[in-house]
Amino acid sequence: MPKRGLLNKLLGDRGERVAAKSLKRKGYCILARQSRSRIGEIDLIAQDGDTIVFVEVKTRSSASAGHPTEAITLAKRKQLTRAALAWLKRRRLLEHRTRFDVIAITWQRGEPLIEHYESAFEAVGGGQMFA
Repeated sequence: MPKRGLLNKLLGDRGERVAAKSLKRKGYCILARQSRSRIGEIDLIAQDGDTIVFVEVKTRSSASAGHPTEAITLAKRKQLTRAALAWLKRRRLLEHRTRFDVIAITWQRGEPLIEHYESAFEAVGGGQMFA
């Protein structure tokens, strides 16, 4: 992996750890981290009460790199929807309430600024999600 790619991976992993800790402090139960399938990866899967939450974590090393949420394109939302649907089907959890959250992390003077957007987007594309 090229040096820049490795640095981005390390930054992303660090962001996901920070995001998971933040969710735990809010009372969420972390069900999975970096859930990978042939469809793609879901950064975090958590449970908030009776709702399964699929969390996309975007991390930036500084504010100069743009806001982290700018990287969540329509194509990314479609991929996350398909991956979430596959995850639910594999576990026979299609009847559960679900939502998609985004956690944006920007490092400022060595400290993370954490922004949690609940219900950041609706399921998009093919397939059926239940609410």
